Amino acid sequence: MINYRSFIVGIKSTKLTVKEKKFLKKFKPWGVILFTRNIKNIKQTRKLTSSIRKIFRNINYPILIDQEGGRVNRLKNLISFDNLTSEYFGKKFIHNRKEFNFFYKLFIDKTSELMKLIGVNINTSPVLDLRIKRSSNIIGDRSFSNKPKIVSKIGDFCINHYHENGIGTVIKHIPGHGLAKVDSHHFTPTVNKKLDYLRKKDFLAFKKKNSIFAMTAHIIFKNIDAQNTVTHSKKMISLIRKKIGFKNILISDDLSMKSLKSSISQNTIKAFNAGCNLVLHCNANLREMEIVGKNSPIINKFIIKKTSQFNRIIS
Repeated sequence: MINYRSFIVGIKSTKLTVKEKKFLKKFKPWGVILFTRNIKNIKQTRKLTSSIRKIFRNINYPILIDQEGGRVNRLKNLISFDNLTSEYFGKKFIHNRKEFNFFYKLFIDKTSELMKLIGVNINTSPVLDLRIKRSSNIIGDRSFSNKPKIVSKIGDFCINHYHENGIGTVIKHIPGHGLAKVDSHHFTPTVNKKLDYLRKKDFLAFKKKNSIFAMTAHIIFKNIDAQNTVTHSKKMISLIRKKIGFKNILISDDLSMKSLKSSISQNTIKAFNAGCNLVLHCNANLREMEIVGKNSPIINKFIIKKTSQFNRIIS
């Protein structure tokens, strides 16, 4: 049995370099995430994902992608989903439920089919963040609605249909990114709302979700933990576990985002100490990847158990 380490990495281009192959063999990350830079066409991408799985001799090896539709469309070199935003489907849900059921299921079915063709088995979707006026546009039309119950219902629909298609999902950005006034790729957002408000609004959209994976928000909720982003906060992760009730695998958002102010090594260590199960590193910088790998523990029994549950979904 391979002793995978508790992290996920990106790679540089459309095929593995010699150095990347050595890295994967040495550090054995739990998973790999693909971006547009890795995808030229179906045949090439299938060859890439097969070469990754060949290293681990694991046909179920987790390979992820951010394929929301709209602005976040890593498959854009293969097909355009520019108009098919979460906002579009959210409006369909409100105005014509029959059309929503038909079109959103079709979207998920065809996205799943394409993902399987290229060898991807996890989609970091759905986004369950609320659409909030005067907040950063980093979420914007990636949100289904400003109403938590609508977001929650569409989220359930999305998770269930991806599972039916043999694709894992990652709900994001738990416990809610919608109130962020700045983009966490570049700055640290701070949210001042009280816990009572958050439980009825942003946090509510994430409750009772059967996704095997969730991604943390790099946001400070000032009234709960004034010092740490969710990714680095024991208090926030305890709240996610106990109050929101998410019991499965927690993945950090990208450790190289500027919202996190420490070094890559400290960002990695702090995420695990706070309670993240896996950490994510996306920019394919080998020097940084090695730091993340060295500071990531071997996967524990909890991750092994949950990975087995994921394997049942995709097989």
